Amino acid sequence: MTRRDLLMTSAAMAAPMMTSAQTAAKPRPGRIKQGVCGGVLGRGFDLEQRCKIAAELGATGHDLVAPKDFPILKKYGLVPTMVPGIGSLMYNSTDLSRHDELEKMAIEVLKSAQEAKAPNAILLSGNKWGQSIEKCLDNNEKFVRRIIKRAEDAGVTLCMELLNSKVNHPDYACDHTSYGVELCKRIGSPRFKLLYDIYHMQIMEGDIIRTIEQNFQYIGHFHTAGNPGRHEFDLQTQEMNYMPIVKKIADLGFQGWLCHEYSPRPGNPDPVKTLDAMLKICEV
Repeated sequence: MTRRDLLMTSAAMAAPMMTSAQTAAKPRPGRIKQGVCGGVLGRGFDLEQRCKIAAELGATGHDLVAPKDFPILKKYGLVPTMVPGIGSLMYNSTDLSRHDELEKMAIEVLKSAQEAKAPNAILLSGNKWGQSIEKCLDNNEKFVRRIIKRAEDAGVTLCMELLNSKVNHPDYACDHTSYGVELCKRIGSPRFKLLYDIYHMQIMEGDIIRTIEQNFQYIGHFHTAGNPGRHEFDLQTQEMNYMPIVKKIADLGFQGWLCHEYSPRPGNPDPVKTLDAMLKICEV
């Protein structure tokens, strides 16, 4: 199926897909490796369908897929670019009482990531729960130090995600770039970096290009979405122009993945066409 055929028939993509072995399409042009997260096509597509569409459109990675589903990604030539499974968003390593449990999870996640040659595993700070920022940082640091040697030995980069606490995740601790950078400096390992979510940091800080440039050495992965709304990042309805943002990332020599995490606007008649357009914007 060509890219043109795929876009013309996207309305029928919710039908069962072929089960025979597939091959990945040619990656998108440009200097940035692009990937997807599960929500970019909205509802009505299972993982197999999403992977097929992503590969046909030239994506090369898929974030936040559990190890049990790695064979589906492999079938379509997609890399599991960010492996989940170490605790939850709210209840994580800001809470010292969870460190033993989280370490067991981390051991399994890092093992799966190493076996699949996945480049990254996601970390989440957890909420503050009434603690000071300094206490949250101390607790996050203590946990990362328990597992960083395993990550180094596995060749997997642990990426702490930056999320906004203003709109989507109230009380989340790692909600500013400065918090994440301080944690990176304390750990001092090339296998501990930040997942810089452009949507979340636009809400909390703005000044995206300058912030990325000043802290580039601490960033291991990127997520995209438009603001306001966390939908597709076209130039007609949202406040960020992604083309110069992605160009700056490429100019800095970024070698990882930029993965799209937007959700199509309600009523979007053709999410496949929209994904193709978002990938096109990031061809720099």
